[in-house]
Amino acid sequence: MCFSPEADLAGAVVVGVIGVDAVRHASRPRDLALASLPLLFAAHSFTETFVWWGLQGDVSRSLGRHATWLYLFVALVVVPILAPVAVTLAEPRGSRRRFMTLLSLLGVGVGLVMLVAVVSQPLHAQIQGHHISYSVPLSFGTQLTVLYVIATCGVLLSSSSRRFVIFGLVNLVAVGLLAWLMTAAFISLWCGWAAVTSIAIDLHLRRPERPARPVDSEPGGDRASPTSKPALRV
Repeated sequence: MCFSPEADLAGAVVVGVIGVDAVRHASRPRDLALASLPLLFAAHSFTETFVWWGLQGDVSRSLGRHATWLYLFVALVVVPILAPVAVTLAEPRGSRRRFMTLLSLLGVGVGLVMLVAVVSQPLHAQIQGHHISYSVPLSFGTQLTVLYVIATCGVLLSSSSRRFVIFGLVNLVAVGLLAWLMTAAFISLWCGWAAVTSIAIDLHLRRPERPARPVDSEPGGDRASPTSKPALRV
């Protein structure tokens, strides 16, 4: 995925089907934002198809430039805002959700700073081998990237869901590997990882984790038996 216009188009179709299935299996209203992420990733991949075609001369340059802007807008503005919020809404434990809300606010801050850059700075895209290299002039670009990762991966690591925690660790490894391989291609290659994320979200919604069984016991004592008789007090 993300290595040619055909791959982007095929990926958009596959991830779109996964997204529809994820929405169908969102049994709780608070899971709808999480279930919608694969559909966003599918539209994102479809948009990059036009970026490819614009750079190759298959569509007008104007359409290619608009597709580039939309692609970067989703990657740099929408994802750091929506992804943490979606995971936070799906969190059942209030104590965890409060901390995750702070990470979501961090994502909102990062997204707003990125929005200023996307709107006010010239954006560039060019084909380099089998990927598209995007260029966005950013002040403190490295710091913003770190905050982006903290917001998007931090909510996963803070979740009470073991699946989310494991996936958050895998995301950190993937981010580090992609950034180490080629920084300029990071935005384009990360799109490929979005497909893996979509599959994980769909599987999570298809097979919800069982909540921990509550234990009704007195502090420091054993669980009370329903057939036990009360102690005689004198």
